[in-house]
Amino acid sequence: MVARMNDTTDEKNVSFGFEDVTPDEKVSRVKGVFRSVATRYDIMNDLMSAGVHRLWKHDTIAKLNPQPGEHLIDVAGGTGDLAKAFLDRADRAGKRQGKSSPATAVVCDINDAMLDAGKARKDMNPYSGRLEWVCGDAQALPFENRTADALTIAFGIRNVADRAAALSEFRRVLKPGGRLAILEFSHMTAPMLQEAYDTYSFNVIPTLGSMVAGDRESYQYLVESIRRFPKQDEFLAEVEAAGFSRTSVTNFSGGIAALHYGWAV
Repeated sequence: MVARMNDTTDEKNVSFGFEDVTPDEKVSRVKGVFRSVATRYDIMNDLMSAGVHRLWKHDTIAKLNPQPGEHLIDVAGGTGDLAKAFLDRADRAGKRQGKSSPATAVVCDINDAMLDAGKARKDMNPYSGRLEWVCGDAQALPFENRTADALTIAFGIRNVADRAAALSEFRRVLKPGGRLAILEFSHMTAPMLQEAYDTYSFNVIPTLGSMVAGDRESYQYLVESIRRFPKQDEFLAEVEAAGFSRTSVTNFSGGIAALHYGWAV
């Protein structure tokens, strides 16, 4: 971004929704949010987006174009949607190419409750031995340099206290030629659409959170955190400042979500 490298309002505080808190407090409170909603996380995603988040994730993986033998790190990977899709698509590519080397993936999330929810999914059973679950912080990833062919983070970067530190870590663990895909809620491309989306977000999503997950406050934070997140071109500049090349932005559903993409060279 030409703008700030993290969502700070001064040198010490970062945003937690519409509040300004210390970085340590943000980390702690974000953990609490996702620990609270972990068991209802997937169903809430379907309800909030009418299932459209699955199309956004499909297009994200299509852009990555997984290949046999590649290794993915899925940061803030939660219950493993992107990691599963990556492995499935790499397997299909392997069958077309006549290659048997399987792709592998690791889901890395700071919240153990989210990882537990992912590991409990029955549709993850076929990936035993190829899919690893690791508790770790995006700002200090527990992986060696240049170990991943691709790195994804979906709906997680806005929850990071120091985005610059996380982006630096993403660059560190990617191999030369590795691909970065950041899928995140963003800003509508038309002001009239933004106004309608804001009305929906602030009135419907927290109510759904209360009814389905028993947690209104966490989903109030969700919609507030989206509004505090930088606009597409600003965040793209942050990605470029972290050393990524051939960067691009793809807006989904008029900008409700955006895919920021880049290459480590």
